[in-house]
Amino acid sequence: MTDASFGAGTADGPAEGKDAIVVGAGIVGICCALALQDKGFAVRLIDRDAPATGASAGNAGIISPWSCVPQSMPGLWRQVPKWLLDPEGPVKLRWSYLRRLTPWLVAFLRSGRPERLPAIADAMFALNQPSLELYRSLLKGTGGENLVRDSYYIHLYRRAEDARLSDLSWRMRLERGSTLERVTGEELREIEPAVSPDYGAAILIKQQGRASDPGAIGRVLAREVERRGGIFLRGEVRALRPDGHGGAVVDSDAGALTASKIVIAAGAWSARLLAPLGLKVPLESERGYHLVFANPGVALSNTLSETDKKFAINPMDMGIRLAGTAEFAGLDAPPNYRRAEVFKRLARRVLPGINTQETSAWMGQRPSMPDSLPCLGPLPGLPNILAAFGHAHLGLTGAPMTGRIVAGLAAGAPPNIDLSAYRIERFL
Repeated sequence: MTDASFGAGTADGPAEGKDAIVVGAGIVGICCALALQDKGFAVRLIDRDAPATGASAGNAGIISPWSCVPQSMPGLWRQVPKWLLDPEGPVKLRWSYLRRLTPWLVAFLRSGRPERLPAIADAMFALNQPSLELYRSLLKGTGGENLVRDSYYIHLYRRAEDARLSDLSWRMRLERGSTLERVTGEELREIEPAVSPDYGAAILIKQQGRASDPGAIGRVLAREVERRGGIFLRGEVRALRPDGHGGAVVDSDAGALTASKIVIAAGAWSARLLAPLGLKVPLESERGYHLVFANPGVALSNTLSETDKKFAINPMDMGIRLAGTAEFAGLDAPPNYRRAEVFKRLARRVLPGINTQETSAWMGQRPSMPDSLPCLGPLPGLPNILAAFGHAHLGLTGAPMTGRIVAGLAAGAPPNIDLSAYRIERFL
């Protein structure tokens, strides 16, 4: 798919009837578009960038049906000072941004209270568990079937005694049916011989998936949207204006757009679009970095997670990708690619034989809500505008089910799961 071919439509769209505009053509917006088409909607997507760029292409490539552990957990605050002081740590804060970030941080820590965890975990699990099955269904017949592969998700521990299935995060997965296995360092290296002998144990999450090229998944599915008659409009959305009928006019470089349903799937930029409608949503840009080793000289078959420094390692078509870190600096600050260069040293600690000579770096914006749950469903007072943003680290995993939920709501047939945990009103 080229930008020109996918942008061949016009802004006019269908004159009347069952139509939808999806604002944002990342993987979440693309999955929403496909699901809306399944429900009989004529769909236009609008984005300032080409489909499936940004975080949809630069993510760690993990498709994790067993993701049910929120980012905020009891006792996490005790680790944050150590992380902030560590040049190789998983969290960075530009101190000039702290004042703006503080309300979000307070809500984030409150979300990690023990009494809140079961409901959050159940909501995460409902959204993420069907991901592998749904991707296989979406990719069937597209030629992109091999872009999603079976995998273990291997969590590495330097100290064997730290790999405890009795810890809260592992118990939360086990309670929801995850198949876990603790292995010794020797057993770990039988599975992944390239891993350093410094790691004394690992915990395997089975029945996982990994993307051999996350951006390619989005591009393949975007072509499928086009094949079904969808139209991609390249342009920046400047504002949303209420139309007086429970919806909005989308003011954009492609003109003033209207439709019977509008889906906001603009990732970390979604809150800016909603602010003129009087909605102040605690959506934060959690900036992530990756570094790809193009000729790594070592082989991996599964996804690795380094539990101390909190980053992932994934084999992909373009090489081995290391991804992670959470940098809080806002949407507009320039990238700090030293955060990506740190991965060279970290890679050698995990994979001593890796060739670090040929690399490429990337930074992208994760859209993070304080409770690790996205906003899904109609906006208050605006029933024809649907939220589909805030997936944080789990956009790739949660996108297919998000599409089904949003399309069901748009068609007046919500899915048979409790949607209250995703309501945007929970933070208004």
